[in-house]
Amino acid sequence: MSMSKVSEVLQRICKAKIPDRGDLRFLLSLTGEADKQELFDFADGIRKQYVGDGILLRGIVEFANYCNNGCLYCGLNKNNKSIARYRMSAQQIYDCISDIYADGIRTVVLQAGEQDDLDPVWLKDLIERVKGDFDMAVTLSIGECDRKDYELWKAAGADRYLLKIESSNKAVYDSMHPEMSFDNRVRCLRDLKETGYQTGSGCIIGLKGQTTDTLAGDILFFVEHDLDMIGIGPFIPHQATSLRAEKQGSLEMVLKATAITRIVTKNTHLPATTATGSIGEGDGRLEALKVGANVLMPNYTPLKYKKLYEIYPGKRCVTEPASACAGCMENMAASLGRNIDYSIGHSFKRKAKGES
Repeated sequence: MSMSKVSEVLQRICKAKIPDRGDLRFLLSLTGEADKQELFDFADGIRKQYVGDGILLRGIVEFANYCNNGCLYCGLNKNNKSIARYRMSAQQIYDCISDIYADGIRTVVLQAGEQDDLDPVWLKDLIERVKGDFDMAVTLSIGECDRKDYELWKAAGADRYLLKIESSNKAVYDSMHPEMSFDNRVRCLRDLKETGYQTGSGCIIGLKGQTTDTLAGDILFFVEHDLDMIGIGPFIPHQATSLRAEKQGSLEMVLKATAITRIVTKNTHLPATTATGSIGEGDGRLEALKVGANVLMPNYTPLKYKKLYEIYPGKRCVTEPASACAGCMENMAASLGRNIDYSIGHSFKRKAKGES
């Protein structure tokens, strides 16, 4: 029996060093249930082969919601005057990290809006304290910075950095990011890799102007930059942005993009993002874990701040204490016949290359 077109394309993109853009567009355009399921099952098999059944946990602390950018899709944008702004102290952040460590999680993600007045030495001191007291990885997600600051934090012990490209298409990127530079975003990603960070990026599904072709370009961007981590989530319109009336990104397209990204990047860490879990019926994170994702990111931000870190509305778990996360995620893993992996979870790509 001859192979189906879907099977042929899946085999081809899996074997290709650089997949064909047309093949990626074809898979992103699948509509038939059997065809989509073939894609999802193939991706899940690649996940099992290259990263195993363990689901890694990364504890997030959203330590400030100030931002100097005007990204059109984001509720934290500088033009939103209705949001109450906050900035946690070093001790408050440290206490959250202590809770993460006590729950057995060995990675913290320190996330904030981009702040002109962020003191790089303050953050360096916090990183050094955390690395001195806890055997855990520190991931930063605080936007575009000078290379010297990236180097300062790396020398202090930071392990990883997340900087989403959001769209690798310059026209789409520019339309969504007034007063920002696509070239500078790419420069930052290059600086991070050259500085030695395990580097993550990602995209938003459903941005205005996005097409299957630009999304195929995003996946090619991920391959080209050989990323250690890739986050894919839906656009969710926020009432305090100019995109408030735009259509929400679809869970189906998030799942197709996640599955294809797993197939072409093989051993990259792919989170089932909180945004993915915040749309549709049920918990979309569970669906993402079925099609290639291998990371969950419980939120350890204090309850009084969780609701204020509103990049998008309807965010999951903003009224629940962090202590509820462990049991929830254990149950999620068990429902899939998988397990929670409490290891530090460094980059598979670095391990494959014999790097730390």
